Amino acid sequence: MNRHQGSKGKGKPSGRGHNTYRKTSYARGNAPIKKKDHTSDSSDPNEIRLNKYLANSGICSRREADIHIAAGLVTVNGKVITEMGFKVKPSDEVRYDGSRINPEKKAYVLLNKPKGFATTTSEGKGRTVMDLVANATSSRIKPIGRLGRNSKGLLLFTNDETIANKFTNSNHGVPRLFHIELDKNLKLEDFKKIQNGFKIDGKLITVEEISYIEGASKKEIGLKIKNTGNSIIRTIFEHFNYDILSIDCVAIAQLTKKDIPRGHWKHLTQQELNNLKML
Repeated sequence: MNRHQGSKGKGKPSGRGHNTYRKTSYARGNAPIKKKDHTSDSSDPNEIRLNKYLANSGICSRREADIHIAAGLVTVNGKVITEMGFKVKPSDEVRYDGSRINPEKKAYVLLNKPKGFATTTSEGKGRTVMDLVANATSSRIKPIGRLGRNSKGLLLFTNDETIANKFTNSNHGVPRLFHIELDKNLKLEDFKKIQNGFKIDGKLITVEEISYIEGASKKEIGLKIKNTGNSIIRTIFEHFNYDILSIDCVAIAQLTKKDIPRGHWKHLTQQELNNLKML
């Protein structure tokens, strides 16, 4: 009997060696194709996973972020995202439970603005306040409110939306104190009208406080308001036929120009920040 007889079945092991299973060869390109994980790919190296974005913002851990995302509490550019592994760009608007979040480190920079600098983040506007704080932080800070190009004084910059909202909240706001120089003495009757509130085109105009500057002429006025811009100041005095020669913001809440020379800036201390948060 031929030794190969009895081995008619196809695919039976030859008995050579101890391996009873046929090895699969991938020489002809038969290797199994791995499914691509699209969530891990990114054409932009600056993109990061949404859960990490939330964690970097200090809201929660990555694991907790996944729970919040799955619950539909997170939106990206206005769209609810529940996909695990979703990636976002630095320019995307990410909100958690309705509030915008930022993965950057929070920064709070107080500038003593000189004349000749526009309060804007736009390019092509000549010299701007952003030029003055360019080296203050790597975080993308923006000025809160405005000071005219020829106005001077304190201007606060931050990337903290919660703090910024304190200034723009019409019900509360943050008081700012201005030293204003007029072209002529402020009459007492006009002083009292401003102090008590008055109407322009049916709209009531009010201020927090108004005072003459002690030891100076009656051309120099202290005015405390909660508006974020200073256009209201010009509106007030133009209504009573006064020209403004200079505007200087000398205080924002408890923040003052002490130890900040004109054109220089400083980071808020933790105590100064705590005071702002308590307003």
